[in-house]
Amino acid sequence: MSASKDKERGTWKIYLRYVDWQGMKQIHTKRGFATKREALEYEREFLASKSRDLNMLFESFVEIYLNDLRPRIKYNTYLTKVHIIETKIILYFAKKSIAEITAPDILQWQNELLKKSDGEGKSYSQTYLRTIQNQLNAILNHANKYYGLTSNPAHKTTKMGKSKAQEMLFWTKEEYEKFAESLKSKPVSYYAFEILYWCGIREGELLALSKDDFNLEKKTLTITKSFQRLKGKDYITSPKTEKSNRTIQLLQFLCDEISDFFGMYYHLDPKARLFTFTKSYLHHEMDRGCKLSGVKRIRVHDLRHSHVAYLIEQGFSPVVIAERLGHESISITLNYAHLYPSKQLEIIETIEKERN
Repeated sequence: MSASKDKERGTWKIYLRYVDWQGMKQIHTKRGFATKREALEYEREFLASKSRDLNMLFESFVEIYLNDLRPRIKYNTYLTKVHIIETKIILYFAKKSIAEITAPDILQWQNELLKKSDGEGKSYSQTYLRTIQNQLNAILNHANKYYGLTSNPAHKTTKMGKSKAQEMLFWTKEEYEKFAESLKSKPVSYYAFEILYWCGIREGELLALSKDDFNLEKKTLTITKSFQRLKGKDYITSPKTEKSNRTIQLLQFLCDEISDFFGMYYHLDPKARLFTFTKSYLHHEMDRGCKLSGVKRIRVHDLRHSHVAYLIEQGFSPVVIAERLGHESISITLNYAHLYPSKQLEIIETIEKERN
C-alpha cells in the first residue's frame, strides 16, 4: 500500500514507484494529507496525469496542455490563456475527467456563461464569448491530437459568440475632440487618450510606454512592449505580434503636448511607465468623458478604429495604415474596407474620358 500514516506529524503520506509515459521508472512522495482517502485520491490522479491516462481530471490535463504550450507561445499569450482557463473554464469542468466530458456538458457550460456578466454588470461581448469557446476547443483538440482523446465533444455543439463584432464603432475627429475637451481637467487622462487617438496604438502598448520610447526631436514613438495586469500582478511583455514592433511618426502638436506632460514631473525615470494605472482606469475615464461630453459611448479599443477611420478619410492606403497600426497582414486592415469611399463612379468617369 502506498499510503501510510506519518506518525510524527499525525498526517498521511504517499510513497510510490511508477513508470512514466516515456517508460522511465520514477519515485514520488508527498506528505501532509489529512486523511487516507485524500492521499489515495491524490495518488490516483497523480498516476493518471503521469501516464497521460485520459481518465485524469480535466484540471490535471489543463496543466499538461499549458506545459506543452508554454515554450511555443509568447508569454503574454500564455498569461491570457491561463486567465481565461482559470476564470471561465476550470470551474465548470475541473472535477470531470477529460474523457467523460460530453456535448451536453459543453452546452450547459455555454448557457452558464451566456447568463453571466463582467464586473460592470454587462453581458460578455459576442467576440469575448467566442474567445472563451475557442480556448476550450483548443484544450480538447490538444487531447485529441496528441493524447488519444477519441473525438472533441465541442465539435458536436454550436460555437457561442461571434468571431467579429456586428458593428465596428468609431468616433469622428469632431466627436473625439469634444470628448477630449471634457478630460482636460485631469491632464494624465487627457494625454493618455490623445496618444491613443492620434497614434492608434493598443491599450497595452500605451500602458507600457516610458519616456525613452519618445524622440520628440525626430517626432517619433517606438513601440516595443505591452502591459498586462493578471491576478494582481503587472507584466511587461513583447507586443501582440512581430509587426506590432514599430516606429510611429508623431504630429507636431502631439509632440508639444507630450513635452508638456513630461514637464509636469520634477524627475521622470526614462524607463519607468508613464501611465501607472490599469485598463480599468481607462474604461472608467471613457465613461466619465462620454457622460460629460455627451458623445456616444465606444470601447477604449475603438479609439484605434477611430484612428483608422480618420486616416481613411484623409485618403491613406491600406498598406500605409497597416504599417502605422502594426497589423500583422494587410487583410486585417481590409476589415475596414466598408469605410473607404466607393470609387465606382470615378472608375467609369476615368474610362469614359479615356475612350473619348
